[in-house]
Parts: sequence; structure tokens; C-alpha cells
Amino acid sequence: MRKQVYISADYSESDGDKDVVDELNKWGNDDYHRVDFVDMSQVASGSVSKEPDCRICDLKAEFNSQINASSAVIFVVGYMTRYRTAGQSCGRVGKTTQWEAYCTPYKQNTNGTRLCKYVSTVPTTGNNVSSINNYSYLRHEFEQAARQKKNIIILYNSTRYENEWLPSYMSDYKNVARPFWITNYWGQRVGDYSYIKEALGF
Repeated sequence: MRKQVYISADYSESDGDKDVVDELNKWGNDDYHRVDFVDMSQVASGSVSKEPDCRICDLKAEFNSQINASSAVIFVVGYMTRYRTAGQSCGRVGKTTQWEAYCTPYKQNTNGTRLCKYVSTVPTTGNNVSSINNYSYLRHEFEQAARQKKNIIILYNSTRYENEWLPSYMSDYKNVARPFWITNYWGQRVGDYSYIKEALGF
């Protein structure tokens, strides 16, 4: 039976951590390790985001679904992770009625804001983090994984322990965060797969 493992990372082209995600996905695509990696970029480019009126809250609700279906969640932490704010601009937070709230549909900044598309809101079920919040996407994913008591694995995009890179909301996990990269016998930088396999229970 294959395990589904969710990956949360910063996908900025200039200073993000996609190199770690690419390495993990290569590892997950072989027939030996029996892991299906689902990463945030796949969710954000999938069916939900293709809706013409996809909002921040729609993406966060889909993140919840994918995290709930996963046995573990890997958080890749780079030197810019703690500064990322994408996903924080939900206009419905603290507003009682639809008419008070505006937000920008996903990847449509040039079109300006639109009225909140939800007439009413209801409490979340199943111990989920509400998709209407002022968390960044990265923090939302972390809070959902923690609330669902998932196996949380934190990897620095580094060969060193970079505790100062941790966002404040991950500070309780400082002692379990590990570098993703190690240097092998030939001096090459490679992923620390022995640790990841152990953390995933292989």
C-alpha cells in the first residue's frame, strides 16, 4: 500500500525551495519507496484553482482535504519562509455579513477585488482549521496538520540546522527540524533519504 505524503513549501521562482520538492518527487516516483507525494503547487494548479472565481478560502479548504488524506506532512523551510504572506488577505475575517467583505480571486490581482462569494459561513467540522482566516497559505497548512495530529516532518533547505529560519508558529518543532541536504562520499549534495525514510516509517 502506498503512503500519501503532503509537501508544503515556498514555490517562489527566485528564492523559494522548489529544489527540495523536486528531489522528493523524484524519490516518490520510483517503484521502490511506495510514496505518493502531493505538494501545494499541485493543489494550487488543480481543479479548484481552475474555477474562474477561486478564492483564498477555496484553496485552503482543498489544502485541508489533501492534508487530511495524508499520513504525514513535510514542511520545507528556507531562508524566506518566515516572511511569506500569500494567503493572508481574506476580507471575510472579522466580518459578519457578505456585503462587508472583498477579496481578490486567485491569480487575478490585475482584475481587482470582488465581493465575498459566500452569503453565510458555518463553523468548521472534523477538527479542521477554518478556511476563512488571516493565515498565510504556509501557516494554514501547518496549523491544519498540527490540529489533525499528522506526522509532521520539518526539513531545512540547507546542509545545516537553520533554526533562525523557522517561522514563529513552528517554534515548538525546533528540536525535530532537520537539514534536507547532506554531503555524500563524493562531495555531492544529496537528499538525506535515510532520515526521511525513517521519519515516514519505512
